[in-house]
Amino acid sequence: MDDKKRNILFSEEQINSRIKELGEIITKDYKDKKLYVLSLLRGSFVYAADLVRAIDLNTKIGFMTTSSYEHSETSSGSVKVVSDISDNIEGWDVLIVDDIVDTGITMDFVVNYIKNLNPASVNTCVLLDKPSRRKVEIVPDYCCFEIEDLFVVGYGLNYGDFYRNVPYVFNWE
Repeated sequence: MDDKKRNILFSEEQINSRIKELGEIITKDYKDKKLYVLSLLRGSFVYAADLVRAIDLNTKIGFMTTSSYEHSETSSGSVKVVSDISDNIEGWDVLIVDDIVDTGITMDFVVNYIKNLNPASVNTCVLLDKPSRRKVEIVPDYCCFEIEDLFVVGYGLNYGDFYRNVPYVFNWE
């Protein structure tokens, strides 16, 4: 794929600016609450790290790994928990952070899974939202950018085992 031209959809500067804005909104929305940010690994680790630094609150951070894509460009439609959340989140206001909502199957699964752990609230925050591919009813509570039906990589999003470290979001032309 490296021989193809990269089409940058969101630059590093655009991403940083939008995350700063979201951080301010989340800070205001969660003032006086017990915020627990749940980063869905591996895709959200870059986004979640930048986002939590933009939130000006005492914030507990945890991780959960799910899988539905493996090494494919499309979801298998089946979600499995690879590594479960290790904290007791009962009574916490949980903000689930992921890189992208595509079909919505993974996010829907995680939201329902977390609700069973008795948090005070559950909301979602994604870098990218791709509503045209939705297979379940879910709309992210916080979102940096909405995109068309494109396969994108960079800024945490991978192709195979690579491209997560690219500081912008792109696709190939």
